Amino acid sequence: MATATTQTNKREAFGSRNVFILSAIGSAVGLGNIWRFPYVAYEGGGGAFLIPYLCALLTAGIPLLFFDYAIGHRFRGSAPLAFRRMHRSAETLGWWQVLICVVISVYYAVIIAWSAMYTWFSAQLTWGPGNENDFFFVDFLQSADVAETGVSTQFVPQVGVPLIVVWLAVIVIMCLGVKKGIGRANMILMPLLTVMFAVLVVQSLFLPGALDGLNAFFTPNWEALADPAVWASAYGHIFFSLSVAFGIMVTYASYLKRKTDLTGSGLVVAFANSGFEILAGIGVFAALGFMAQAQGTEVAGVASSGIGLAFIAFPTIVSQATGGSIIGVLFFGALVFAGVTSLISILEVIVAALQDKLGWSRIRTTLVVSVPLAVISMALFSTTTALSVLDTADAFVNAFGIMAVALIAVIVVAWLLHRLPALKDHLNRRSSFPVGWIWMLLVGALAPLVLGYLFVSELIAKITTPYGGYPAWFLGVFGWGMVISLVILAILLSLLPWSGRSHAKDDVDYDEFLAQEHYDPDPETSAIPVSADEQRGAAS
Repeated sequence: MATATTQTNKREAFGSRNVFILSAIGSAVGLGNIWRFPYVAYEGGGGAFLIPYLCALLTAGIPLLFFDYAIGHRFRGSAPLAFRRMHRSAETLGWWQVLICVVISVYYAVIIAWSAMYTWFSAQLTWGPGNENDFFFVDFLQSADVAETGVSTQFVPQVGVPLIVVWLAVIVIMCLGVKKGIGRANMILMPLLTVMFAVLVVQSLFLPGALDGLNAFFTPNWEALADPAVWASAYGHIFFSLSVAFGIMVTYASYLKRKTDLTGSGLVVAFANSGFEILAGIGVFAALGFMAQAQGTEVAGVASSGIGLAFIAFPTIVSQATGGSIIGVLFFGALVFAGVTSLISILEVIVAALQDKLGWSRIRTTLVVSVPLAVISMALFSTTTALSVLDTADAFVNAFGIMAVALIAVIVVAWLLHRLPALKDHLNRRSSFPVGWIWMLLVGALAPLVLGYLFVSELIAKITTPYGGYPAWFLGVFGWGMVISLVILAILLSLLPWSGRSHAKDDVDYDEFLAQEHYDPDPETSAIPVSADEQRGAAS
């Protein structure tokens, strides 16, 4: 083994633990918290859904969050580098997560652009009363049927122009780095998001019919607890909600100082995220209760999730409510802020991975990553078939990307590499909330069982019924073809040699190096040790 005399190679770091916590919450609190959780809870039994939701949070969400923190903090690298330091053959898992983030970043940006435009539209009620559905699909998106037109190249300026602005803003934040860019952006945007959404909730609670919406949201349907699909839905939502298995938390944890309370931070992030989801549920269903009363129907008749909730139901509420423009500006402004904080965390996974692999500067890597992604984003999502591409890519990358890599990662780390005891010890050396054999059981046994069930269920569903009724060729390109390509590309990227300027330590077993008695990292830096051989390689 190479001798470990030497210098340290300083890695970027968050300014403080509080900045990390806000950044991690900013990543976790995204569009899904606002437009997905309320409907998932409503469909899953209302108030009764909180039982499987809390079980999923405690038995899967938080343990896997600790799992990601431990990997990133112990092995001090982006997802590919951290998994490589754990074992060279595990590097593919890291690149798989990076490529998933590539796909998500390309379409996530356009939803932020839509939200930004709807913030402006809300102030003027641009869509006109009773025209919310046609305005979104026909006037705004100018949607075309892919079965008839194929993948369109027709540019839609009202989408393309704000999309350019979103990418420019995000690229600037990314170029500023972890401390001055990502950390500072989250320090500003997360408090603003919280205040805006709190005001929105308060205003929604005073709308006529709000109580009916809250009754629909919280009234427990205890029979739903006997349905395995409800429990699967709760676990599935938690996996995505906390940004686990994206490579995000691995990357963010690598920017933490050595003596950081990992589990304490994780608990704050997890419960803050869940608190925001419940707050979102209250605000959304109070508004839907008003909408139902105004239309003389039941809440069940207007309840929806995703794009339908955000860009059709809420504009209807804005048109009908007194002071509706304020509700619209707050709601869509909150979507913009939540989207930006999540997007920068997704992009950071990609930037950090290439920066580690190639040894490039922050600005160079950011531009090499972001500019091509922005071009692809413009090419696919500022056209008339953008909605179909987005819908398909999102459905397949979530079911067969994130869920699959999470399943394989826990199996590899727990059962093939036997790393859970070392990760447990790492968490306990630096945390206020100790973990033990129960944590290892949850990560190594329960998580694979749940993830495996969810994965197989999704696989059967999408094989038996063509997703969304889209043509087979379309699903083959943007669905099945995409997820298979991610795996192949991940393997190829892991086979590429690491640059001599990179942070990789090919000549040193990282665990043995950390175990050496003379290794005493500076608790005030994010420094990682560099061997003499690596110094010579970097110099050459």
